[in-house]
Amino acid sequence: MSSSYMSWRSSGTNRRPTQPTNTSKNRGTIYPDLNQDPTPKPVIHFLAFALIIFLGLLQFLPASHFRHPSDPHRNWVPFNSHSSPSPTVKLAVDEDDGLIHIVSWMQCLDLKVLVVLANSTLSSSRYPDLLHFHFFTPQGDKDKVSFYKLKVLFPHSNLELHGQEKVKEIIKRASSEAEYDSLNLEEIAPFIIPSVHQSLTKFIYVSPNLILMGRIEELTGIDLSAHAAAAAEDCSNRLNSYVSLDVLDAIQRLASKPWISVTPYVKDACMPGLSLLLINGKKLEEFLEAVLWWSKVLNWSDRSDKRNPAIGLALYNRYLKLSNSWLVKEPASVDTIEKSMITHYDGPKIVCSEFGNDTIPGSSHGNLWIKYLPSMSNQILGS
Repeated sequence: MSSSYMSWRSSGTNRRPTQPTNTSKNRGTIYPDLNQDPTPKPVIHFLAFALIIFLGLLQFLPASHFRHPSDPHRNWVPFNSHSSPSPTVKLAVDEDDGLIHIVSWMQCLDLKVLVVLANSTLSSSRYPDLLHFHFFTPQGDKDKVSFYKLKVLFPHSNLELHGQEKVKEIIKRASSEAEYDSLNLEEIAPFIIPSVHQSLTKFIYVSPNLILMGRIEELTGIDLSAHAAAAAEDCSNRLNSYVSLDVLDAIQRLASKPWISVTPYVKDACMPGLSLLLINGKKLEEFLEAVLWWSKVLNWSDRSDKRNPAIGLALYNRYLKLSNSWLVKEPASVDTIEKSMITHYDGPKIVCSEFGNDTIPGSSHGNLWIKYLPSMSNQILGS
């Protein structure tokens, strides 16, 4: 028993593998992954660093697209590259509430036209949350249905409907019936609104039949402290097309009014464009009186074939000239549209009837307006 046991133990011991005596000699063979990594070439480091810098600089590029919060489909809409802010214009809003007030006057309510105006303005603005729309319509805030429809389409926007009665009453009291009938209220009303709504001391007036493709907030930084208004010059309408220079010279010699120019009138002076105005309500003293005076002196109530130059004469040397890019352009071609800040509404619209408050449908002239019609408009406004 003893010998067999010892024999088995001895044979087991003899089969045990021997340990290597020098592990350092074989370490490279056993652990080949511990070799030192190859050093990359310097050009790789340079390219990687340049890529990081390039990606970082991309963060400073202006946004090219945005998604409007009222769009249920969250579609991406491109910004207009041609309407980048001028370096000489700083963003300035109303000192009281920090909003940019946009006013429009509509003789006959056409919600589709107002929707396109509002949506094009919001879509083109970098600061849509600062825009506050004031729409003056025949029924104003009494028309709750129209207001709710607008709020459904623009739930996050500031907008109000105002009545027109008080503004019309001021003009009627100051003028005769013939003078009142000869005035285009959409042209004269912007200058009367500050006397009724005294909170609107500085605002942008926009004709309702427009599509805005420029950033409207660029206008709010313009200094109007010495002017009643700012407007682009419309050189397709010149002063000598409406009134003789001899008549103006005679008026200068015979009349003494604060709104008459002390310097000779330029016969081919461009008339101010009245579709888009920046209004300073603090500088409109005697403005309505001046317009009515010019209409009476020129006997314009009997002339319905031409535009009344009374507003242009009342503004002569009293308005600041805006860049020509803010002059309303006709949507004649794609090239014109791409270079325009503002153009005429080219869709179907309702126009006032000469028989009262009835309306008749207008005809469609283009497709630009469809781009600015919110997707839910047909359901909310009807086709």
